[in-house]
Amino acid sequence: MPVPILLVTGFLGAGKTTVVNHLLANADGRRIAAVVNDFGAINIDAELIAGASDGVVSLANGCICCSLEGDLLRTLSSLLRRDPKPEYIVIETSGVADPADIVRNLMDPVILREALLETVLCVMDAATPPAALDDALQRSQLRVADIVALSKLDLADEGAGVRMREAIRAQRVPALVVDAQHGAIPSALLFPANVDRAPAPREPGPKRPAEERFETLSWTSDQPLSLPRLQQAIGRLAPKLARAKGLFETIEQPGRQMVFQFAGGRATLAPGEPPTEGVPRARIVFIAELGVLSKAELDGIMEACVADGKGC
Repeated sequence: MPVPILLVTGFLGAGKTTVVNHLLANADGRRIAAVVNDFGAINIDAELIAGASDGVVSLANGCICCSLEGDLLRTLSSLLRRDPKPEYIVIETSGVADPADIVRNLMDPVILREALLETVLCVMDAATPPAALDDALQRSQLRVADIVALSKLDLADEGAGVRMREAIRAQRVPALVVDAQHGAIPSALLFPANVDRAPAPREPGPKRPAEERFETLSWTSDQPLSLPRLQQAIGRLAPKLARAKGLFETIEQPGRQMVFQFAGGRATLAPGEPPTEGVPRARIVFIAELGVLSKAELDGIMEACVADGKGC
């Protein structure tokens, strides 16, 4: 029988990685293969989700995780040749990807014989302003979804979930809307109870012309960063950013990586794994609308965060 595919879509910073992390951590004996398709030169999502920057990583619970190298169909073909073959495949899209195009790619006859799209899950930050749903990309991500998961409810005000549900309903989206506290979604909604049941093929819809809307600017340093200076830098950059994420050491906590996330106007820091030998001590990806942020401006702001041995 074909392997069921779960496609996880959603805008920049919606919380897709948190959802996939939760699925892998709570696999309940399922052999899940997760494919991470990050937007940018530094595949930070793969590091957060699998603890490695590239290749295929085997997890203790029987799951595996891999970064998307080359085209999606070649990556899927490689996964399906593994022994044992995964029972389920999860594909996390880029936040700027139109899932309709990915659905169309999954209609490839070679893939259809071995893997079929079971569910499209759209993750949406509950604090997203309802007016943002007028954006063509976000509408496309919503309309192809079978399930919409509202994330970050703990960070939003009390009425955010209700407002977002009403906004989704106004878009006439037929998907089931569920809450996803800390990335948790009942697996019964995402995976078929019977692995021997083949999912029904779906209609991919009309092809849309590609639109270059976002660009990624990557910044690295071989020096640790000053945390107070970094906070000032992010404050300056925030009005121009759609998303940012990275790993770095600080002079305040040497020998320890910090995980940095910026989405929806909110910045968070969390402890990470020990640094990897031979890898830059700071690696951050910044995503912005085309033309809004230049590399020269970014470098000028970020270079001021580098520790110089003289304190902050």
